[in-house]
Amino acid sequence: MRWAPTVGFLPLAVVVALVAVFLVGCGAATRSASPDFSVLVFSKTAEYRHPSIPDGVAAVQWLGRENVFAVEATESAALFTDEDLRRYDAVVFFNTTGDVLDAEQQAAFERYVRAGGGYAGVHAAADTEYDWEWYGGLVGAYFESHPRVQEAEVKVIDRTHPSTPGLLERWTRADEWYNFRTDPSDEVHVLAALDEGSYSPGEGAMGSEHPISWCHDYDGGRSWYTGAGHTPEGYREDLLLDHLLGGIEVAAGATEPACGAAGSRRSFPGNATTSNG
Repeated sequence: MRWAPTVGFLPLAVVVALVAVFLVGCGAATRSASPDFSVLVFSKTAEYRHPSIPDGVAAVQWLGRENVFAVEATESAALFTDEDLRRYDAVVFFNTTGDVLDAEQQAAFERYVRAGGGYAGVHAAADTEYDWEWYGGLVGAYFESHPRVQEAEVKVIDRTHPSTPGLLERWTRADEWYNFRTDPSDEVHVLAALDEGSYSPGEGAMGSEHPISWCHDYDGGRSWYTGAGHTPEGYREDLLLDHLLGGIEVAAGATEPACGAAGSRRSFPGNATTSNG
């Protein structure tokens, strides 16, 4: 296990103090490597607040330290200005919910993306800004419903994308699996989809074509989304961390390939389940 937000049997404050002394003693605090890129992790909520937000934000910060990119985490929408946003290569909407930006902040974020900025949406990012049509296009689809947290089989459609190469063709894990208001497959490049025959999707099931992660080029910028990320435990899974890292790198423009324009629909092999919703 590479990442865990709790440490052994020592009190966290003691561990932090020991690490700080070690870093100062070794001179590691003055690390010479400059970050390859910079991301803003935005986790403001106006509706339901996921208990996993602290674990997830800490995991992204750890990924930044391990992979030499800068991470700034905030709950403040005040950073959504032209001047502030230009400091970041990508903005991660991390389990945001509801209306989190006002009209001026929305306009600044639109200009940021049109200028080539990147967006990564995690889980409840699809449960955000329902009255902002542009944002709906950016994320790809809005949340509709979800069943209870349960194990499901994820079919990895594109295993060459930077956010999927370490994943098995069939990736089994537990999460809160979203049903979406619309199927975005015609507008995005689908990376992974749910096999609805492997779990109980509940009301709003999408049938044999149920995208759960995707990416696309949008209005001059880059967009990547994953429906994973509800539970705190998920951020201790190596495969989910790899998935998240690749998505952030793509959103920031740090890796290729880009996802291309709309219309990159792919078939969903190996599932004959029909919609029951």
